[in-house]
Amino acid sequence: MNDLTRDSDRILSESKALVRDNREGGRHRRAPSIGQGSAKAKRDHLLKKVRNVVIAVFAIWLASGVAGAIFSGIGFWGVMGVLVASIIAIAVFSSYPKMGTPKRADINKGNVRQMVGRTELWLEAQRPALPAPAARIIDDMGVQLDALGLQLEGLDQNHPKAREVRSLVGEQLPEMIDSYRRIPAHLRNEQRAGSTPDEQLTDSLGKISGEIDSITRQLAEGSLDDLAIKHRYLDYKFGEGAQTSPQLENKS
Repeated sequence: MNDLTRDSDRILSESKALVRDNREGGRHRRAPSIGQGSAKAKRDHLLKKVRNVVIAVFAIWLASGVAGAIFSGIGFWGVMGVLVASIIAIAVFSSYPKMGTPKRADINKGNVRQMVGRTELWLEAQRPALPAPAARIIDDMGVQLDALGLQLEGLDQNHPKAREVRSLVGEQLPEMIDSYRRIPAHLRNEQRAGSTPDEQLTDSLGKISGEIDSITRQLAEGSLDDLAIKHRYLDYKFGEGAQTSPQLENKS
């Protein structure tokens, strides 16, 4: 009996540790999210795992309750079996399915805002293989892609800017990083045409970062103009403009 108690305590402890590790990203933790898009995708994936765990454990305990009602109890070994089955279910469903990195061919699918979120996840996976200056640009690019995604919400997929974003973020950016990664590591620091592949990658990422910022500003122009118009109207109606505007004189 004592051995069984110790074993059940050990299994429970290991199960709790496993769930905690998965909540924090697993034994091999994912790199920090570069933006809100990739962070949301990870949260959604974790919530699906939690849902699967709850459903599995509930089904096990429901089945044990039905069995207990039919056979007038399940006994000590039945309780132990339910406990072990619950722990196994927690271990399995908190570990699987794994969240995979979007494949290169899948990045540019779906609507353009979803594409931006997938690009963030893909960039996170590429970041460790990039030189430090390029990795820092990727970190900053996450914030830029979040801002761009916000402006893309509700935008017609055939809008010229939507097509431009799809080409820049869904094609040119990953193609450039893929081209860099195909270069053997020992050749990435060698001078070629006045610069090294490391320098060329960093420079190109900087240009793409600037273009993303430019597109975001262009898409936000309408909102900025609308806000300025509303501000001027409220200032005229309730602010200094109202105080300096001509007032009708009361007639006696």
